[in-house]
This record gives sequence, structure tokens and C-alpha cells, in this order.
Amino acid sequence: MTAPGTRKLEMTSYRIHSWSFVLAAVVVVFLQDAVDFAQAKNFEDVRCKCICPPYRNISGHIYNRNVSQKDCTCLHVVEPMPVPGHDVEAYCLLCECKYEERSSNTIKVTIIIYLSVVGALLLYMLFLLLVDPLIRKRDPYTQPLHNEEDAEEVRPPVSSGQPRGNTVLERVEGAQQRWKKQVQEQRKTVFDRHKMLS
Repeated sequence: MTAPGTRKLEMTSYRIHSWSFVLAAVVVVFLQDAVDFAQAKNFEDVRCKCICPPYRNISGHIYNRNVSQKDCTCLHVVEPMPVPGHDVEAYCLLCECKYEERSSNTIKVTIIIYLSVVGALLLYMLFLLLVDPLIRKRDPYTQPLHNEEDAEEVRPPVSSGQPRGNTVLERVEGAQQRWKKQVQEQRKTVFDRHKMLS
């Protein structure tokens, strides 16, 4: 049978390994995105988008082409032209062309900042998982909830022959003792009810 401390250490180790796997996966995805950004040579920041509705027996279609703003017309964007020569003008009058511009550098910087923040938060979470067992100390006043007989009696306040002063520390200790006594009474009540229901 394993000791409670060993079991707790194993569970902590398991949580650390599972979170380190998640962190490694996020780092791999981040690096893969960075490589894709570096290898992509053709970031097109401008385009002309023409939305052409159905015309006679031709279904509607959306055309995109990388052209300058002055060339953002149906004649320069719609290729191949789906209508014969004498219907081109009527077809182009129905099409709505819009010039669109974006900044791929701003998008890249935003994504990198976002991924950096997420990565930093994951690293911080991993750090807390590693440090948590060291910081969290076992409270000597906590008793196992499942065993009423193991509950210790709360120590009564030390009463030496001299009267107690009214310092802040003594008031805090008194409040702490009253709180512990209330917790003990609540535990006994819960266990008594549990036994009665069983």
C-alpha cells in the first residue's frame, strides 16, 4: 500500500507531465506557424473583389484578382469573361467591384503577440504546478473528513493566572480558536446525520 505522501507526489508528477505535454504541443504549433509565415513568399495585401449576380443562363460568381485600385473594374478582374462580346458591357454593369486592402504584417504581429501571451500563461501555469506542492503545507489542524474518531479536540486557550491583554494577535488567535471549534461542531453534526441516514 502506498503512503499518502507518495500518492500525492505521483499525482503531482502526473499533472506536471500532462501539462508539459500540452505546453509542448502549443510550442510545436507556434513554431509550425512561424515556419509557414517565413516560407510564404506571396502575401497579397491588395485585391479587387467583383461580385457578379446571375445573368441570363450564367450563375452568379465572385471574382478576386490582385490588381491596383485604378484597375479594379469588371473588365480587368473577371477572367475568363463568361458572356460573349456584345453582352460584356451589360454583364459588367451588374457586377459590383470593391477594392480591398489589408496589412499582412499587422496580422502577423497580432498573431505572434497573441501566441506569446498564451505561451507565457501556459509557462506560468506550469511553474505554479511545479511550485504548488512546495508552497502548500499541510495544516496541522485539518483532520480527515471521513473518520470522525480521528478528529482532534481544539486546544482551549491557554489560561495562565494572569489576565490576557487585548492585542491584535490575541484577538486573531481567539477568533481562530472559535472558528476551529465551530468547524469541529459542524463536522460532528454532519457525521451524526450521515450515520443516522446510513
